[in-house]
Amino acid sequence: MNTDVVAKYLSTLPEDDDHPYRTGPWRPQTCEWDADDLIAVEGEIPNDLDGVYLRNTENPLHPAFKAYHPFDGDGMLHIVGFGDGKAFYRNRFVKTDGFLAEYEAGGPLWPGIAEPVELAKRDHGWGARTLMKDASSTDVTVHRGVAMTSFYQCGDLYRIDPRTGDTLGKQAWAPAGLGVSAHPKVDDATGELLFFNYGKDAPYMHYGVVDETDTLVHYVDVELPGPRLPHDMAFTENYVILNDFPLFWDAEFLKHNAHVPRLHRDLPSRFAVIPRRGSEVKWFEADTTYVLHFTNAYEDGDEIVLDGFFQGDPEPVTGIDNGMNPKWQRIFRGLSLDGMQTRLHRWRFNLVTGATREEQLSDSLTEFGMINSGYAGRPYRYAYAATGKPGWFLFDGLVRHDLQTGAEERFSFGAGVYGSETAMAPRVGSRGEDDGYLVTITTDMSADASYCLVFDAARVSDGPVCKLQLPERVSSGTHSTWAPGSELRRFRPGGSATAR
Repeated sequence: MNTDVVAKYLSTLPEDDDHPYRTGPWRPQTCEWDADDLIAVEGEIPNDLDGVYLRNTENPLHPAFKAYHPFDGDGMLHIVGFGDGKAFYRNRFVKTDGFLAEYEAGGPLWPGIAEPVELAKRDHGWGARTLMKDASSTDVTVHRGVAMTSFYQCGDLYRIDPRTGDTLGKQAWAPAGLGVSAHPKVDDATGELLFFNYGKDAPYMHYGVVDETDTLVHYVDVELPGPRLPHDMAFTENYVILNDFPLFWDAEFLKHNAHVPRLHRDLPSRFAVIPRRGSEVKWFEADTTYVLHFTNAYEDGDEIVLDGFFQGDPEPVTGIDNGMNPKWQRIFRGLSLDGMQTRLHRWRFNLVTGATREEQLSDSLTEFGMINSGYAGRPYRYAYAATGKPGWFLFDGLVRHDLQTGAEERFSFGAGVYGSETAMAPRVGSRGEDDGYLVTITTDMSADASYCLVFDAARVSDGPVCKLQLPERVSSGTHSTWAPGSELRRFRPGGSATAR
């Protein structure tokens, strides 16, 4: 493995830091690496794996004013690229305006999610609540050969070179002010990018479409009863599905500019079904819950079928003793999968009768589901999801859900090893939905190292077919995506998915 530290950043985090999500598996990095010819410590790199795995991570350089939340950290993109039986690694901070301003100042300038906005040292900011930093640390997707990072509660979209990790600037079409929420969706079949945003002013939500030429061609209001906190969306061939869940900022606290989320247990969940280039909204009601992530949606006759992770307890008041300092347990008990009781769930919305039917698809506690992106918006069979360490926001394994038979195939990463959202990478010449590989990055506390694992998507329980060593132990992280080499080369004539 040929490695090079291309940049090192000064951290102002305390040396005796005891925050559970800035230490241990979440220990931030300060170095940016280039590493070529990654070494396979187990197995061999498949010759028919061609493209890049991209993972975004919260990676703070500075402490919070008072209360750091793990969603506040600066964005860092990790890239593992494959081609011709070789692999490379890159990691880069997302150079947002907020990141650069704080680095120049040598400390925090904006409050985090769990802090009052009055702490801001600047009179401008980003996010649905305003006066937050545009960390762009939540999600990553690829559209027209360019990666884009996004932020949990809306912000600018940052354009990233998916081969090098270099920040290329902001996405020009993103609506001024509100920006874009995390989890914009790309439809491989049409080349369109679908997105939403939200804020504290009426109509409170908007929905937009960017076409295959990277032009904003559709942007409409979606009226809500008040400020809400949607996180994800889904789409079918002809519709998008947005949501109005009963977990949102308490109205009385908002009068005092305090942003305290509460579960309003007397309200139903609501889903908005909208034609992809239309504005007419059909609302459907369902059982009270909150959903962070959906896996997919598709049309079945007169019905829209939507799959996602239903939270049995969106606002847990108790939690298991996970060994964390009691002051942190109280704050972060709602982040673990067992705390939220997240299970794969299905909703059916009848466009003719207006009726909703729903059912639990699995007894297993899983979340952060991924699919073969070629089946997004269409009928599908497989979802690949994460299992969680009890009481912690850490992924300790993965599950292959067969939605046709209900069967589940599992793999545990092992004691002290934590993974990332696992992307599905169709093999070159793929002939079926599960004909490909699963790719993830792990943080191994025992070995003080990180690895990229590659699985056969059809044989998850067999374990990885390849285990690649990375140059440094990386901070635990979440969202990821896969970009095929053919798609990257399409938008870079003469380019390659492998490092040069």
